[in-house]
Amino acid sequence: MIENDDSAHMKVLLVDDDRKLCRLVQEYLLPMGYAVDAVHTGNEGLAKALTGEYHVMILDVMMPGMDGFEVLKSLRKESDMPVLMLTARGDETDRIVGLEVGADDYLPKTFSTRELLARLRAVTRRYYRPGKTSVAENHDDTIIAGNLTINPESRAVHLDSELVNLTPLEYDLLVSLAKAAGRVLTRDQLLDAVAGRSYDVFDRSIDVHISSLRRKLNDDPRDPTFIKTIRSAGYMFRIPEKRMP
Repeated sequence: MIENDDSAHMKVLLVDDDRKLCRLVQEYLLPMGYAVDAVHTGNEGLAKALTGEYHVMILDVMMPGMDGFEVLKSLRKESDMPVLMLTARGDETDRIVGLEVGADDYLPKTFSTRELLARLRAVTRRYYRPGKTSVAENHDDTIIAGNLTINPESRAVHLDSELVNLTPLEYDLLVSLAKAAGRVLTRDQLLDAVAGRSYDVFDRSIDVHISSLRRKLNDDPRDPTFIKTIRSAGYMFRIPEKRMP
């Protein structure tokens, strides 16, 4: 994985079959210090992403052949690089599917350039953490909750000694909840913890990411071991009771 905490020197991979939009995005981001490479098919985008040369991907949903969802599914088997998804339809279903597959954020194609820049900075800040003390930098303690182990130094999560493949945002959500074990965190508090609220975000995406996180932790929402829904309030992390031998 590339390591670079300076957003002004990041390499962006733009995957979109709309060549005019690609040129506009490149022309806008270049003066901001971003190097943007554009490709126009899903297959090309996936191949480029897997080279490890890029810090972040901007990925269109609707493309001929291999669409954005397929690209993201394949990418997540190999890489946790931040992905900002674009869609022309503005359909909530697209947003939910993209987030469930592993997107870090979503943006409709009616976006303004300022919003694109804000969201791009947000997803990379969550992942690379420039100038910020985060859980990942606190190397003192491994978090152990029953059969779940969270290693802040390596950002690795294990369930019954099996590695759990989480996206950067899912990992940050899990750590935020675990470090507040026994206390209810509202959606706003979770958004603040993982992204900040300096611009408008898709608030219900927290629910989608929590759902995905539960699925990966084999956590039944009807009888949760780790993440309990507190109706009309938010979520609370539970420390599982020790099992008697």
